Amino acid sequence: MRIGELAARAGTTTRTLRYYESRGLLPARRTGNGYRTYDESDLRLLRQIRTLQDFGFDLEETRPFVECLRAGHPEGDSCPASLAVYRRKLGELDSLIGELTTVRDTVARQLARAELAAEAEVPGGPEPVCELGGDPW
Repeated sequence: MRIGELAARAGTTTRTLRYYESRGLLPARRTGNGYRTYDESDLRLLRQIRTLQDFGFDLEETRPFVECLRAGHPEGDSCPASLAVYRRKLGELDSLIGELTTVRDTVARQLARAELAAEAEVPGGPEPVCELGGDPW
């Protein structure tokens, strides 16, 4: 298949495919007249790359998965290098989750403090006022 068909089947653009080719992730086979040509295995590589990127992997992190598929393995994550990338990514995610949990706890404490201060200042809250103008409720 040609580059336009591959891009359409993979749900991406020809520009993206040329970029992947320039990064060595997608093979660059050419016909006699210079057209790029691809097969079903290339579509499989692209689907692996796109899935991993959807999960937050950067392009270079997809390389071991692509190489695993190129080596003939049925899945891109069945090679030791791919498993190492999974482990590293899980470590990054765990770290981010820890940071977000700390921030969430801080915001929750600030909210609780602010709510207590607001209740202490104005028991029962402010008098309701119609935002559209006119008299209070």
